[in-house]
Amino acid sequence: MDFKDSLLVLADRVAKLKNDVKTEEATKTSFVLPFLQSLGYDIFNPAEVTPECDCDYGTKKGEKIDYTVRLNNEPIMLIECKHWSADLDKHKAQLFRYYHVSQAKFGVLTNGITYKFFADLETPNKMDDKPFFEINLLDLRDSHIDKLKEFCHDQYDINRILNSATELKYINAIKAYISAQSIEPSEEFAKFIIKQVYNGIVTKSVMDEFTPMVKRAFQLFTNDYVNKRLKSAITPEVPAVDISTESETSSTEESKIVTTEEELQGFYIVRAILCNTVDLQRVVYRDAQSYFAILFDNNNRKPICRLHFNGGKKYIETFDENKNGTKHLIESLNDIYKISDILIQTVGYYLKA
Repeated sequence: MDFKDSLLVLADRVAKLKNDVKTEEATKTSFVLPFLQSLGYDIFNPAEVTPECDCDYGTKKGEKIDYTVRLNNEPIMLIECKHWSADLDKHKAQLFRYYHVSQAKFGVLTNGITYKFFADLETPNKMDDKPFFEINLLDLRDSHIDKLKEFCHDQYDINRILNSATELKYINAIKAYISAQSIEPSEEFAKFIIKQVYNGIVTKSVMDEFTPMVKRAFQLFTNDYVNKRLKSAITPEVPAVDISTESETSSTEESKIVTTEEELQGFYIVRAILCNTVDLQRVVYRDAQSYFAILFDNNNRKPICRLHFNGGKKYIETFDENKNGTKHLIESLNDIYKISDILIQTVGYYLKA
């Protein structure tokens, strides 16, 4: 099993077990130690993974870090663990103290799901306030996995990690700035954008008029980009709908059916949810006047769900094993992800049959 596969197996384990993990100690045993093991460290060898190392700081005595990871008898990472439901930002000061009295170059704050990696890129021997790298096991991305590989036992190279860490730090800062400006553009940023498209003098009234446009343009650009990526990555080609199993539809009725962009976006999200469950060529859509149906094997008797987007309120209708429908009110397309388990279960019924 390669590194990526081992992480995916662990991520699946975390998702299934987290609600049964009640304590911080259980989080360490069930999630954190297997994570270190996937990085190639011998968790049963205290010369590599040492639990409860002393980290006394000033007048504070008896301070202990949860795990110290060692390589060639030298500490390389301090691991401070919290319960999987804990807000890690509230515990950063604790890791900061431990880092100050250790020779380890990297500090890791984790709840077994999220791992925040810190270093001293700003000031030597003083842990940075912000992590240079963060990974979430329930939202794994290839770029994150590639970066995490650098911390593996057989690939660890401190110089390489620090060089890429500095670059990653500023990339993350730029991304955060762009994200913040897309939500609420600052006056300085809005003025810069306006000057690129407006030839007149940028007065206060011009700023008041154009700033909402800048914000809206960002939102539209982001939505268009995400939709384009979804379509290209998930649906290079949507299977043609064979209506031979259905009754004939009159041309008048057909003319009243309008497949909207929002319905297609909902379809792509459903396919994304099911991508690890079934061949996506078996998931197709069929539009009707009153609802947008997403079907299994292009069979109207095997509905996965129906999107009811034509009224004032939006619903997604799911089906149980006996084809009984349940409508779920949604406020945005992202709410579809909240019923992922139901959609996967529905497809499971058809696969078993």
